Amino acid sequence: MNDCIKRRDFIRDVSLVGSSMLLAPALSQANSFFRGSPANKVVLAVMGTNSRGSFLSKTFARMPDVEIGYICDPDSQVLERSIADIAKITGKRPAGFSDVRKLLEKKDFDGMAISAPDHWHAPAAILGLQAGKHIYVEKPCCHNPREGELLVEASKKYGPKVQMGSQRRSFNNVNEMINKLHGGAIGRVYFARAWYVNNRKSIGKGVTTAVPANLDFDLWQGPAPRRPYHNNYVHYNWHWFWHWGTGEALNNGTHELDVARWGLGVDYPNAVVSAGGRFQFQDDWETPDTQTITYNFPNNTACTWEGRSCNIYPSEGSGRGVVFYGESGTIVYPGANGYKIYDYNGKLVSEVKDTTPFDASNMVSPTDQLDALHLKNFCEAIRGNEPINAPIAEGQKSTLLPQLGNIAYRVGRVLKCDPSNGHILDDKEAMKLWSREYEKGWEVKV
Repeated sequence: MNDCIKRRDFIRDVSLVGSSMLLAPALSQANSFFRGSPANKVVLAVMGTNSRGSFLSKTFARMPDVEIGYICDPDSQVLERSIADIAKITGKRPAGFSDVRKLLEKKDFDGMAISAPDHWHAPAAILGLQAGKHIYVEKPCCHNPREGELLVEASKKYGPKVQMGSQRRSFNNVNEMINKLHGGAIGRVYFARAWYVNNRKSIGKGVTTAVPANLDFDLWQGPAPRRPYHNNYVHYNWHWFWHWGTGEALNNGTHELDVARWGLGVDYPNAVVSAGGRFQFQDDWETPDTQTITYNFPNNTACTWEGRSCNIYPSEGSGRGVVFYGESGTIVYPGANGYKIYDYNGKLVSEVKDTTPFDASNMVSPTDQLDALHLKNFCEAIRGNEPINAPIAEGQKSTLLPQLGNIAYRVGRVLKCDPSNGHILDDKEAMKLWSREYEKGWEVKV
């Protein structure tokens, strides 16, 4: 009875998209997935469950034949809450760990989803691959470009599958849109404009204080060199400190830049420039709250991304999205699972609608009902039924784009890049930001 309830609840949750063009074919093509079978069970661990990781663990837990066997978090309150959340859904309490290294000593699970802070993404993924686990790693897949290269290397060396959280790669209408772009729907596509906006508040001026009793701050910092605890770091504001985070460009821009790169059919840029600053508030926030990044690619195309963390005024009626400009028309993608095609004179000639709820300002999951399909794809790939929709080789390229933008911003000049691998040319200062230093004993090794 409990299994039936779980299947029914999952189907109910994803069916909330109403008249969405996405789920009817997806469900009809996946009947075996929803029927379920003990022999097909996938057992997962989830690392980092305060925010996005809570969504991941609960979404996985509602899927038939998927068991959350383990939760890992260095905050004991978060750990216990997450275990209780899963028990409420499934009737079974997963085991809890604070240290991912101890978790990975366990042999009885198949894959690990990583939603810890950015500085943990690649190190934890590589440890998981070395332990023989399939990996779902949220974007960005790495804190710095070198870690991305190491993660790709590790995926090739150790063999398990690695999916990056570029969820739009699993949205059916987005795939259809990209196919139309590549098929010449607007002629040769030569420029993409991407954006993301929000209304984030000031993080104030933090002070050094005692670490809360519920938080193992040493494990929270993990591979990052140790810094004293401030009262405005945990659990979310670490995004805006270079030591652990990567700013809005990677926190959200990775999604739009992935779609832009996909549509333009490019891998690495040959030139990158960025401008911006921390303009809205005077506080401890280090990364830009307002930023533009421009890329030139060797196939005679270009792309821009605009991020406004503290001004929510939309573009094209949406808080995030991508516009593709071609020789004979334009495609507007407003960030979820629909799009519009305009001809050369700006007349609307086609529109694909989707009624799935979409909240661009949602910091946890703006497209949560669609994201379930990306998580399903990961589980089906583990079972050998589907290819990974966002393999790490592609995820690394899309993560590198905003990383190069941040490096260009930090050094204050145009970066010239090798279009074969994205490496920065003839700029030693910029290349110092290609990698990072690690806490002794936590060095990333493949």
